[in-house]
Amino acid sequence: QGNPRPFPFAPKDHVALGERMGLDFDTARKLSGSRFMVLRGPLARLHRALAQFMLNLHTGEHGYEECYTPYIVNGSTLFGTGQLPKFKDDMFWVTKGGGDEPVVDDRGNVVPHEDLYLISTAEVTLAGSMRDTIVTQSDLPIRLTAHTPCFRSEAGSGGRDVRGIIRQHQFDKVEMVQVVHPDVSYQVLEEMVVHAETVLQRLGVAYRVVLLCGGDMGFGSAKTYDLEVWLPAQNTWREISSVSNCEAFQARRMQARFRPEKGKPEYVHTLNGSGVAVGRALVAVLENYQQEDGSVIVPQVLRPYMGGIERLPA
Repeated sequence: QGNPRPFPFAPKDHVALGERMGLDFDTARKLSGSRFMVLRGPLARLHRALAQFMLNLHTGEHGYEECYTPYIVNGSTLFGTGQLPKFKDDMFWVTKGGGDEPVVDDRGNVVPHEDLYLISTAEVTLAGSMRDTIVTQSDLPIRLTAHTPCFRSEAGSGGRDVRGIIRQHQFDKVEMVQVVHPDVSYQVLEEMVVHAETVLQRLGVAYRVVLLCGGDMGFGSAKTYDLEVWLPAQNTWREISSVSNCEAFQARRMQARFRPEKGKPEYVHTLNGSGVAVGRALVAVLENYQQEDGSVIVPQVLRPYMGGIERLPA
């Protein structure tokens, strides 16, 4: 949607632009290793502005309830949403502190140990909040959104996207989740694609919507759309959002059900989508709004969050 902006000069990539504005890989490497970043100054503020804009859009116009959820979850939660066991190698496993003393509940019973992991997406906690729950049909749809860091080991990514912040071990994302009646889940899927599209339209960046084939979808998804944004320095489209209908796959694993007006409880359908990846949105803004002198114009929709800053100087 929208045509890529023509450049009368050779556009720089986000690394060349960002490193002059507060994008610091050396400090991140010293602190944590490769595939991490430190942001400073107006660039850090622009990153925050993107997340705030997305949350305000989804809560104010799209009807989502904002949530703050844990970044560390147990294995049962990850099994319910489908990350375990298939994607265990892509997760960061948390080693608990405090020694090996057994944990006991209020009655003195030993609580079985369960591994803990850093979340790879807020889908895990938003959808996972429905585990072992029966809601009434009138409670549906349930629309949830959250801004969280996401943690991925990127096992198997090899040498892909080594340069820059396209593929990081830690990145921020605004996630959308809907829990709906099975009869309307495919209608809701199309609506959620529009919700993600609206972010990119308001930012004024060119994008396209791609329907994935079965081999490219997550194994828990029945239908998935990817939204890809245009990055001029790479002269290519890159994924910035993925929106999926999981039908009852997660609901069966989580035992998430609704009680119809008549009859026994039935499984809900769950849908999830990025609304959108904050780091990749930052890349898109830097590359698409760059000027010949290396400065970057702040998109109009983000200026209320930037304290009067309209341009990031080179």
